[in-house]
Amino acid sequence: MLSVLRVHLPSDIPIVGCELTPYVVLKRPDKSVTADDVTELNPIDGHFLRYKWYRIQSDKKVALCSVHPTEQATIQCLGCVKVKIPVAKSYHCSPKCFTAAWQHHRVLHERAASAVNENGNEEEEIFGRFNSTGSTTSGVVNVSTSQSNTSLSNGTGALYPATITQRSGGETWFEVGRSKTYTPTADDIGHVLKFECVVVDAETKLSVGSASTLLTSRVIPAPSPSPRRLISVSGIDVPGHLDLDGRISSAGTFTVLSYNILSDAYATSEQYSYCPSWALSWTYRRQNLLREIVGYRADIVCLQEVQSGHFEEFFAPELDKHGYQALFKRRTAEVFGNTVDGCATFFRRDRFSHVKKYEVEFNKAAQSLTDALVPSAQKKNALNRLVKDNVALIVVLEAKFSNQGIENPGKRQLVCVANTHVNIHQELKDVKLWQVHTLLKGLEKIAASADIPMLVCGDFNSVPGSPPHSLLAMGKVDPHHPDLAIDPLGILRPASITHQLPLVSAYSSFARAGLGLGLEHRRRMDPATNEPLFTNCTRDFIGTHDYIFYSADCLTVESLLELLDEDGLRKDTALPSPEWSSDHIALLAEFRCKPRTRR
Repeated sequence: MLSVLRVHLPSDIPIVGCELTPYVVLKRPDKSVTADDVTELNPIDGHFLRYKWYRIQSDKKVALCSVHPTEQATIQCLGCVKVKIPVAKSYHCSPKCFTAAWQHHRVLHERAASAVNENGNEEEEIFGRFNSTGSTTSGVVNVSTSQSNTSLSNGTGALYPATITQRSGGETWFEVGRSKTYTPTADDIGHVLKFECVVVDAETKLSVGSASTLLTSRVIPAPSPSPRRLISVSGIDVPGHLDLDGRISSAGTFTVLSYNILSDAYATSEQYSYCPSWALSWTYRRQNLLREIVGYRADIVCLQEVQSGHFEEFFAPELDKHGYQALFKRRTAEVFGNTVDGCATFFRRDRFSHVKKYEVEFNKAAQSLTDALVPSAQKKNALNRLVKDNVALIVVLEAKFSNQGIENPGKRQLVCVANTHVNIHQELKDVKLWQVHTLLKGLEKIAASADIPMLVCGDFNSVPGSPPHSLLAMGKVDPHHPDLAIDPLGILRPASITHQLPLVSAYSSFARAGLGLGLEHRRRMDPATNEPLFTNCTRDFIGTHDYIFYSADCLTVESLLELLDEDGLRKDTALPSPEWSSDHIALLAEFRCKPRTRR
């Protein structure tokens, strides 16, 4: 007879909005073992599995720490309550936790208080009124776990009319699901979930034997980082930030996002030991990444490190629901399966239409280069060095900016968008430069065939001032740069490593904004390079590898997504974290097409 051998979850910490799918290991009548789902529609030997999920609710109310959501809160920041910050963000597990998070937490207060502070003294009231009482410290009050607080109850209504049993100690089980998977809701926060599966006779519909069960930890809310604002290059916040589609479309501008989302294959606890394992799980990260990407509402989205299976099964269908058309170029690694990553480009169908796609495989370019320049005896070594499976995806789009202020009526407005991920290995500096130069020469050919603005986005694995960055930003490299000394194949001839595209880094517009930008944003830029201080932040590396370059003769930068700073990341963490699900940060720029003179 069919029987259940084992039931377990990949992570026992459930998060709101992240699907839970237990592993159920079964033994068939022939003694073989399977993890396949056995439903009523496909029974085995006249038996199938029935699933149920319960929420275990207690009379004891529990608040969870906003920084360490697996810990129970002991103190609450009353300043958050005063300025109407979501109550979940006001809880902390200890005074040490609150103090360590203060730099980040203070930003929440400042932004929320600015919306309600009309007479200039609201903040003083928030932080001063609680200091005189012994049970509070600087606007922080102890949280009693037995206090009656309706904000913690999270609702008690069941999906199914089944309050199952009243247990000793004041616990009640509410049935919340009848399928193998369950997605926790806000009503589940602070509560333990119970999963139950039992073998059922297909004919009688009665259970056979005892049920197999598991209990989760308490459900935690999905951590939500502070929203990143869209900042005008003149230093003035764009009204409505990112959530007013009407503002963007009526202005005749368009936005471009570039983001290395960190492939699940690389998001291991060994590599990122400082990040909680539940926050590294793909079921959590994919939902958090999707929320972030959709929230930016970019017209064009360039993602790197997208696994082919995740593109097909998750990102393409999910972003399609939000009006995006998807294109993908997988890396050329000779590996079977869906774990190989690549570059994915999405665009809003109501803003652009697809004209043409070009795929750049640097492996093919390496073969051509070695055939032309490398002696036969050295070809094998040359290919071993150059063949690294990196790719670029180039898409030509036509704008649908009808009545949007674009001049030259009747003339097609095309945009060429390149999305790439350059080789990561720091010892292969010659390969990085060669890959960037190869991409740019291809873009030059496209530019020569059409009067078309260029956007070059991606993770270039090259810091500002390096030869690949200099080539992109200035059209040439410094022949005396020390990195050019690493050229075992003799392919780096500075005089020939040039291009004629008028490319400018979008985020250098922050530097050109000067004093009007404000100290808060200027201190997130490197004055020596006019680039962000970092776009990649781990325990091992903090620096800039990601860029959005644009044709300065055809486009102007209107606004940019604000950068994170190290104070904005809690000081005991790096990336990825529960709030930010990649080790890179997203870059976003808003562009306007310049009026073109008739020729």
